[in-house]
Amino acid sequence: MVFDSHIRRGHPILFSLVAFFGIIELALSAWLTARFDKLHDYSDISERDRVRFTLFASIWTLVTAAFFGVLFSFHSASSALTSVLMHVIWGFLTWVIWTAAAAAVTQMLGGGLNCNDVTGFNYCGQLNALEAFAWIEWILTTFAVIIVLICAITAGRRGDGYRGGLVSQY
Repeated sequence: MVFDSHIRRGHPILFSLVAFFGIIELALSAWLTARFDKLHDYSDISERDRVRFTLFASIWTLVTAAFFGVLFSFHSASSALTSVLMHVIWGFLTWVIWTAAAAAVTQMLGGGLNCNDVTGFNYCGQLNALEAFAWIEWILTTFAVIIVLICAITAGRRGDGYRGGLVSQY
């Protein structure tokens, strides 16, 4: 099937992008968390906690995306760990986590900060970047969920079930 070859090529690319932007988000949120823990210069507890949640989201995404990327590349397509069902579960959980992280940071910043006349926030540029990369992760995760749902519907219709691989065995 033509779609299967796109999945075989696109899966590592998409998961590499998710992991790459996860590394960027990890660096930003870890640096901000370290600064907040050392200097206690956050504007309020909410800012500190939202940055920490984004740190959790980036660690979760980096570890699990790398895990799924390696499994898909080196294990058979019919493995239970690379099944459509596992991808649906991962995609949904990761999508929920990034929706919460991106929305929380956006709400905290009021949609973004103008660094020329910002008051009440330290690290304006880093917080804006944190918000931007959170939304990039959300977009990539949303795209992954849509593709996995298409694969799940396709697998169900061809009779493989949801424990089957992302690509057909034929």
